[in-house]
Amino acid sequence: MVLKSWSRSLVKSTSLWKSNSLILQELKHFPKILTLAILFPLIAALFEGLGIGFLLGFLQNLVSSGGQPFQTGFSWFDTHILGIQNSELNQLYRISALILISTWIRAIFNYLSGVYIRKAEVSLTTRLYKKIFEQLQAVSLSFFSHVKGGDLINTLTSEVNQLQIAIVQIGFVLSKGSVVIVYAIVALWISWPLTLTALLLFSLTATGLSTLNKRIREASFPVSKARSHLTSAISEFISGIRTVQAFATQDFERQRFYQACDTYAEASVEVVKRTNVVRPLAEALGSTILIGMIIAGMAIFVSNGFLEVASLLTFLFILFRMVPAIQELNGVAANLSSIQGSIQNIQNLLRSDNKPFIKNGYKSFPGLQKTIELIAVSFGYDSNTPVLRDITLTIEKGQTVALVGSSGAGKSTLADVIARFYDPTEGQIILDGTDLKVFDINSVRRRMAIVSQETFIFNASVRDNVAYGSENATEEEIMQAVKLANAEEFILAMPEGFNTILGDRGVRLSGGQRQRIAIARALLRDPEILILDEATSALDSVSEKLIQESLEKLSVGRTVIAIAHRLSTISKAHKVVVMEKGQVLEQGTYNNLLEKRGKLWDFHQIQKA
Repeated sequence: MVLKSWSRSLVKSTSLWKSNSLILQELKHFPKILTLAILFPLIAALFEGLGIGFLLGFLQNLVSSGGQPFQTGFSWFDTHILGIQNSELNQLYRISALILISTWIRAIFNYLSGVYIRKAEVSLTTRLYKKIFEQLQAVSLSFFSHVKGGDLINTLTSEVNQLQIAIVQIGFVLSKGSVVIVYAIVALWISWPLTLTALLLFSLTATGLSTLNKRIREASFPVSKARSHLTSAISEFISGIRTVQAFATQDFERQRFYQACDTYAEASVEVVKRTNVVRPLAEALGSTILIGMIIAGMAIFVSNGFLEVASLLTFLFILFRMVPAIQELNGVAANLSSIQGSIQNIQNLLRSDNKPFIKNGYKSFPGLQKTIELIAVSFGYDSNTPVLRDITLTIEKGQTVALVGSSGAGKSTLADVIARFYDPTEGQIILDGTDLKVFDINSVRRRMAIVSQETFIFNASVRDNVAYGSENATEEEIMQAVKLANAEEFILAMPEGFNTILGDRGVRLSGGQRQRIAIARALLRDPEILILDEATSALDSVSEKLIQESLEKLSVGRTVIAIAHRLSTISKAHKVVVMEKGQVLEQGTYNNLLEKRGKLWDFHQIQKA
């Protein structure tokens, strides 16, 4: 029966540590910190044991006055340090001094242990922040279309911070575990029958408490999920505050947020209820065992002469010190169980087998010399819904190619595939005879600039936003890009000009101003390949005309892929590609396609009307 309970306890403990393997694997990257975090508690526990040993000698000398003085068995130590040949009072002074020295040394190493546990805590969380961030940078854009931004923010911040609890608990294991081991060794030296009995009872107690830890672990997953929903609700509300106010849906958002808060609170309370059962129960059981050992020690061992009173007192002192440490260790399993949901979320986010990645090439892209060729390219965000179907297209260097079609035709997706935000599910993209996948992604993108219809402005100065990705640009180059984008006038009219902070997502700018900042940013890169995804859609006709003239000058020697609805953009292109439902319906020059009276003609007539 006892062997079975020990076996079950070992299996459950092993399972718990397996689920926390992420922590153990990451801590291996900090060998010095980890070594000292383990070493210092051991040294502190050693001096704790020495202090108890000296306490035993102190009690023996007090109880057995005139008898055999306390000895350790090491003759030099007994003679020169304990002074067994001196008077009993002198020996009491010496032992008292040794107890004080042991206590202070233990206190110093306990302090150092706490410092290095904290260092391990900070090092682990910082490393995980960086690893998760690098993972998010490496995954394909399709990953972000299937997850909530709030969930990612929650994992990157709140969930990683939860691991600090785990490090603290591991610190408890090191410090309290070392103390328990030293106590057990000293207790075995005093009376092995009493010690083995106590350890057996404590082990049976731990086995019973492990069932509670399983229930705590099960309750931790709803907490993690609820916390993620709460973070998502906050993130979406802040991002969409303009829409919320415009549609007067504050009451709806308030109820949605309150519901997320209540769900999180309910899940958290359930974990707290289950976790807080462990400590009081462990204390009650520990006290019961302690009282039982006192009665057994006096009734069996002392009364029958198997144990001296001083030894029993020391043994009981050890038990009094050991019981809280064992209770702390029982609480460790409960606390680790309570953060299993967070650990699982972090592990899932760090996994590479459950996410789409763009595999980087090995060859540096020297620049476009002749053509970009799309050969039978198909793509879908999922396997059941193709967005691009069998597209074959050649784009000559220096050409401006206009992609035309109704919303949902696949124009932006095609541009994203050319920029290699996604890889085709079928077919190839060839740059000067070499598959795009062969090239290092960043070496291609450094020669490319993209102005999307979804313009993103950073919460930084105008200058920093324009120079984003071109940090080495000179002031003159920044000014030239701004002029070409027709943005100089409104920038200089701002309170601090180029030093004006634009706010989160460029909240201080109009839609057209944001777009012109983005165009200036792209122009500053002096790209070989320029992708314009509805780049002029948010501009008035005057600004569009000025920018269009600038783009015409810039297109000399450059390859421009322009997605547009306006005839003013389409008519200037060397080639027009008309798309519908992910397919190329027709391609050719603007005038030739109009003469054919096909889809472009229909589009032309609608625009003119």
